[in-house]
Amino acid sequence: MNLRIGIGYDSHLLVENRPLILAGLTIPYSKGLLGHSDGDVVIHSIIDAILGALALGDIGSHYPNTDTRHKDISSILLLEETVLIMKEQSFIIGNVDISVICEKPKLREYIDDMRLTLSSILETDIANVSVKAKTNEGMDDVGKGNGIIVHAVALLKQKGKQC
Repeated sequence: MNLRIGIGYDSHLLVENRPLILAGLTIPYSKGLLGHSDGDVVIHSIIDAILGALALGDIGSHYPNTDTRHKDISSILLLEETVLIMKEQSFIIGNVDISVICEKPKLREYIDDMRLTLSSILETDIANVSVKAKTNEGMDDVGKGNGIIVHAVALLKQKGKQC
């Protein structure tokens, strides 16, 4: 098989006294995401999508929150390690598609920088990285501004294989 698809999902609560980090960027906001690492739900969902496409488990099996080495770590480092795992399995990114669901902050002005940062980490062209910002229309805790949810899909291509 020369193509693999994985689906990723992550969610974290927004809390006081934490920076808001999404797709490796620090976003100006009064709250940040609660998490063992930096809480970057965008990167966490991409990691899950890549690992899922490779049938290698999930983020928790590779980077457990019980491991003190991961306490407050930049999720960029975790994604870089996941990209190495992907490359060791002879795969590259075909494309990733990410939906960030939150009421606030508004993310439109950060989307291009998110795509650029992610494409660099994923070692792929920016045209292969899609980031969309959505609201939850006021529904549930995310809609009330208490958290952020991210869905990601990753298509991986086997190196040297024609699709």
